[in-house]
Amino acid sequence: MSEMANPSSALPSTLLADWRDYFALLKPRVMTLVIFTAACAMVAAPGQMHPFLAFIGILCIAVAAGAAGALNQWYEADIDAVMKRTAKRPLPAGKLEKPEALAFGVVLGTGSVAMMGLALNWVAAFWLAVSILFYVVVYTAWLKRRTPQNIVIGGAAGAFPVICGWAAVSGDTPLLAWILFAIIFLWTPPHFWALALFMEADYSKAGVPMLPVTHGLAETRRQILGYSACLVPVTIAPTLLGLADWAYGGTAITLGIMFMVMAVKVWRNTATAPAGMGPEKQLFKFSLLYLACLFGALVADRLLLP
Repeated sequence: MSEMANPSSALPSTLLADWRDYFALLKPRVMTLVIFTAACAMVAAPGQMHPFLAFIGILCIAVAAGAAGALNQWYEADIDAVMKRTAKRPLPAGKLEKPEALAFGVVLGTGSVAMMGLALNWVAAFWLAVSILFYVVVYTAWLKRRTPQNIVIGGAAGAFPVICGWAAVSGDTPLLAWILFAIIFLWTPPHFWALALFMEADYSKAGVPMLPVTHGLAETRRQILGYSACLVPVTIAPTLLGLADWAYGGTAITLGIMFMVMAVKVWRNTATAPAGMGPEKQLFKFSLLYLACLFGALVADRLLLP
């Protein structure tokens, strides 16, 4: 009766739901990590930037990441509808149509690249465009449904934002920027595969050749250990090359030991169905803290240097 007496009372919730559906297309949880690592790169880069321009740079990177997420969901709507983890996303849930998601992603992507170029510099804008295209074309459209190495090569998409952030400040991409790129690139497989071990059935049902589906749990755990062993030395490289102080280097070594201990536990686990807070879930959660602390240590190192 209350709704009939005041039909407009349902309007705000409808508008809020629409806003939330578009926001969900941006993959906000993924965007948060992208923003953080890019912001750290901007602080670590040499040179000074006006706070307003720094805000514009971060905004462009965030919007570009959101555009890539929207275009990813546009292309993968069929997969998302099959998988339990993604079935409630706006497109498979029927809350938005694919043309809407496509237009939304294209407008945001084009706008973010143009704004980065006009407000900051075209080197940063170029790498921002590369990051979008790599995620949408190389990872989503080309690799994901064809090879179990999809997340390995596709991990570069999540690493490009640090290049964008650095270039936004300095206009170039020196060795340290590419080391930060390599850290995220090598971090992505153990981080993602630790989660993928829990979703093997979902990926199998959707026909996505993720490593746990094509090569099994034991091989996935071995690959996690292998990539972790490659990751840790790279995180220490800035200090060994004289690009960062030992305050950062000590943090990288400490975090690296902790990461390797967890990776070894994953490798030694023989459970056929990972569940609960086992080694895989522990590594997945720690990997997020690991990356945040590592980049935070680099920022602290740069700010504390004379």
